[in-house]
Amino acid sequence: MRILFMGTPEFAEISLKALVEDNRDVVCVITQPDKPKGRGYEMAMPEVKVYALEKNIPVYQPETLKDGAILPLLEEYKPDVIIVVAYGKILPEYILNFPKYGCINIHGSLLPKYRGAAPIQRAVIDGEEVSGVTSMYMEKGLDTGDMLIKRELPIGKETTAGEYHDALALLGGEVLLETLDKLEEGTLSPEKQDNSLSTYASQLSKAEGEINWNNTREQIYNKVRGLNPWPKAFSFINGKRFVIDFVYECDDEGNPGEVLRADAEGILVATGKGSVLIKELKVEGKKKMSAEDYLRGHKIEKGTVLGG
Repeated sequence: MRILFMGTPEFAEISLKALVEDNRDVVCVITQPDKPKGRGYEMAMPEVKVYALEKNIPVYQPETLKDGAILPLLEEYKPDVIIVVAYGKILPEYILNFPKYGCINIHGSLLPKYRGAAPIQRAVIDGEEVSGVTSMYMEKGLDTGDMLIKRELPIGKETTAGEYHDALALLGGEVLLETLDKLEEGTLSPEKQDNSLSTYASQLSKAEGEINWNNTREQIYNKVRGLNPWPKAFSFINGKRFVIDFVYECDDEGNPGEVLRADAEGILVATGKGSVLIKELKVEGKKKMSAEDYLRGHKIEKGTVLGG
C-alpha cells in the first residue's frame, strides 16, 4: 500500500517513524515550510522533515494546498492512502477524495471530545483523568470524520502536557499501524461521531498562561501542568513576570493571590479555594531557580499579592 504522509511536529514524527520501522511503503512526505525559531529566529526544519530526510524519503513543503496546488504531486506518487498527523492545515476536497482508501488522521483525544488544535493540553487543563488517541477517516469538517480505532491512556495526577504528549505520540504510532492492518484486511468498522458530545480544543496562546488567582487550587494546578512545556503558566511578583513549571496543592486559605509565607520550602500562595506552593520559578531576565535561591536575593513579605 503506497502511503503519502502529511505531518509537521514531533507528534507526527513518531507516527512516521512507526511506519518506516514497520517497513511500510511511504512514498513521500508533505510538511509545513521551515520557520524561524528561537531568540535568533534562525530557520528550522519541522521534525517530520528532519526524520524523512534522514530516511531518504522525498519531502515537499507547499505554501498552500488550495486550488489544486499539490494535485500534480498526487498524480505523480499515486498514494493508495494519505496519513495525516498534526499537519496543521485543513485539507481541501481534492486531496480528501484522491486516494483509493481515503485520508486517515491520528488525533490526540478520544473523539468527539477535544476536536481542534490543542487536544492534549486541554485535556490536562480540564483535569481529565483519561484521554487517548483516535484514528478516523477525514472529511471536510474539523475532526468530524468517522472513527476507526480508539485507545485510552490514563493521565497521571502529576503528568504534564509535555509528558502526556510523548506518551500519546507513541500510542498514536501503534494505533496507526493497527488501523492500516485492518484497512488492508477489510476489517475496519467506522463509527459515526455523536456531535452532541463534542468539545473544542482551541489553539493555545501565550496570554492564556497568566494565572487567575481567583481560580481554585485544583484549576491552577491543572493549568500549570497543561501549559508545560508551552506556553507556560506565569504571574507577576513585585512587577516582575515569572514563569512556573509546577505547583503543589495545599489546604491553607487566604485572599486570592496573597503570599501566605515565603521560606526555604517555597512560596505559598492563596487561591480562590485552597492554596498552591511554588518551589521553583523563573523570573524574567534570570535563569530558573528554586524559591529558596530566589528568596536569598529578593525578600517577599507575607501578604504580598501576586498578579499584574
